[in-house]
Amino acid sequence: MNKKFDNGHYLEYTSAANPRMPAIVPHVMLPDFSFTKTVITSVDLSKELVTDYRATTPNCLASFITILTNESINCAANATSHLFVVIAGSGTAKFADGEISWKERDVFAIPGGAKDILLTANANSVLYWVNDEPILSYLGVSPHRQIFAPTLFPAEKIIAFANQFNQDEKAQMRNRNGVLLGNEACPLTKTITPSLWALFNVIEPNSTQLPHRHNSVALDLSLSAKAGVYTLMGPELDENGTIKNAQRFDWGNGVGFITPPGWWHAHINESDESAIVLPVQDAGLQTYMRTLFIQFSSKR
Repeated sequence: MNKKFDNGHYLEYTSAANPRMPAIVPHVMLPDFSFTKTVITSVDLSKELVTDYRATTPNCLASFITILTNESINCAANATSHLFVVIAGSGTAKFADGEISWKERDVFAIPGGAKDILLTANANSVLYWVNDEPILSYLGVSPHRQIFAPTLFPAEKIIAFANQFNQDEKAQMRNRNGVLLGNEACPLTKTITPSLWALFNVIEPNSTQLPHRHNSVALDLSLSAKAGVYTLMGPELDENGTIKNAQRFDWGNGVGFITPPGWWHAHINESDESAIVLPVQDAGLQTYMRTLFIQFSSKR
């Protein structure tokens, strides 16, 4: 008998085919604007997700990076994709293949082959960093090659395209208005990296973006918002297409929140200025697996 290989479990199918997994619940993510030290603060929900590695969602780790003027910090992770959003400040990112200069509201993506990414700030800076380290930790693997090229999305170019798209006569009929950030390495999924997805979403003054839902977890970052801008979310719609027993999450500059998979969510702007939210999702993976399943409320 090979007793040391006797690790198998034998389960009755109907009782085990749909195991109860740890729930993904709404969660607020807050950056640190105190500028007392240079630090990476990860949103580590590994206890809630029952993992022995850092994770914000099953597939992604979200962090806020605070960098003091003329200081540097190394962003190292076992990941295929790193996505950075500049909330405030300016500086540079140095990695094996080169250097990217960044400023407020720029977005840039760096592949996992660049294990050491050195961020240096020219002024007090805060960045939002999402990578896919948790799914690699779950599988026990490491990237062996770069699967896309480092890519910069300058803020002025994003905003120019957002203005162009949102001036279209059909813009008011769309469920979301903004710029989906794509990459030439992802022609099938049309995502920013093979695993990650990002949208620069603009909510006009005194308007509502109606509910939709999808199977990817959204790591939403509000980049610009006055009082009166918020998201409503919940698992169900009523007969009128509105969210039942909705939870409210108020926006604020740099404030993030987690939208669980399958939850309906609507964005409301009751202020007199446009607001911007930038969700990051594992929708590159979900789209590739044909499991994203975006569904829109039929209410108008």
